[in-house]
Amino acid sequence: MARGAIAGLAMARAGAAHLGHRAQGLARSEEQAEQARLAHEAKLGRILFGALNQLKGTALKASQLLSLELGFLPEGMRQELAKAHYQVTPLNRALVIKLLRQEFGQGPDELFAQFEPSAFAAASLGQVHGATLASGEAVAVKLQYPGMAACIGSDMAMLRTLLQTLGRGSDSLPNATIIGRVLADIELKLAEELNYEHEAEQLSWFGHALAARPGLVIPQTFAHLSSRRVLTMQRLPGMHLNEWLATQPTQAERDYFGQLLFDTFLFTLFELQRLQADPHPGNYLFMPDGRLGLLDFGCTKPLSASFCAGVSAAWSALLCRPCEVQRVQQAYLELGLISPSLSDADFREQLMPALAATQAWQTAPFDTAVFDFGQLPDMPRPDPTRQRQALRYLHSLTPELPYFDRAYLGLLLMLKALGARVRTSNPWIGAR
Repeated sequence: MARGAIAGLAMARAGAAHLGHRAQGLARSEEQAEQARLAHEAKLGRILFGALNQLKGTALKASQLLSLELGFLPEGMRQELAKAHYQVTPLNRALVIKLLRQEFGQGPDELFAQFEPSAFAAASLGQVHGATLASGEAVAVKLQYPGMAACIGSDMAMLRTLLQTLGRGSDSLPNATIIGRVLADIELKLAEELNYEHEAEQLSWFGHALAARPGLVIPQTFAHLSSRRVLTMQRLPGMHLNEWLATQPTQAERDYFGQLLFDTFLFTLFELQRLQADPHPGNYLFMPDGRLGLLDFGCTKPLSASFCAGVSAAWSALLCRPCEVQRVQQAYLELGLISPSLSDADFREQLMPALAATQAWQTAPFDTAVFDFGQLPDMPRPDPTRQRQALRYLHSLTPELPYFDRAYLGLLLMLKALGARVRTSNPWIGAR
């Protein structure tokens, strides 16, 4: 009831904001109207984030994912949701002991030779403790916060209602059908992410699939100390991105790890056709022996061969000089992004200009044999008018696309932070 009251208050505030925006718009000039629209979108974003921040848990995780959807939400709203990188207050020791006893019938002192009572990492869905096995091996024990799985359905229903309320009477958000599909997919993936047995399976799958590629390490799991709510795995030595950058690595070291990240992304995309789809610097460890540790496989996404072929075809056509617009249109049709009824003229004269800035930013690294990611400009902010124009032509949203967008955005931001110079020539994407 308390969670429902939070959502209800947010919807009431959104309704009042809509009425105020419309009433004040009667006497505005065109320029004033556009400024007022931007301010209104940011206000709606603050209302939405305020509610999700109070709900925490899966609702807050969903807002993190939505903030990474390029072009899905108005920019003012997306920026507000991007604030959802929230550090949850860790569980106290009594709850940690209770969770382990519920899952294994024993407490931490009986399960491990040593168990650190304070978590060394905490996020929206769980926290991680250091421990040592009887063999002396160091492990990381991931514990899920209580009640997470039970509130997915209600949280996503509230989020769906909130977004549809915020979008009512607005052309800045996708239609209710597309919003519903995106949120249904997020709900499915959150359920997977809260099943640590699924994550253990993905760790094993990627560990096997990437075993032959040098420079990568994926931690092994311990099945007898893992369950749906607890995951015990090797604790890899190393530093996360910001810690590693603080050691002032050489340009050659930055380039080495950047190349490793870039090549791994393309290999998993086009060869394995499966992505690690939670783009976060905390999911990588820069290890002292020069290897890269890959962590957190709770959110992964299998990709269809047709989707991978569509990405390859669309981006390769965009990289041609001049751009081969007809090939781009055909790829978008095959990906289901646009309707077959969209005319060639509208695609060329209306949709392509609306997408041009984002397309150029995404494909820029492939436009040269070696790309300096330190010079990559910030992701372009969508022009509100262009974004609304593009949304009018959006026919559907293939389930793979949000995960690809998130994973690729995470890759670009990692490489930009590294300032890496990377050889981007590859057999899949490039002007042909």
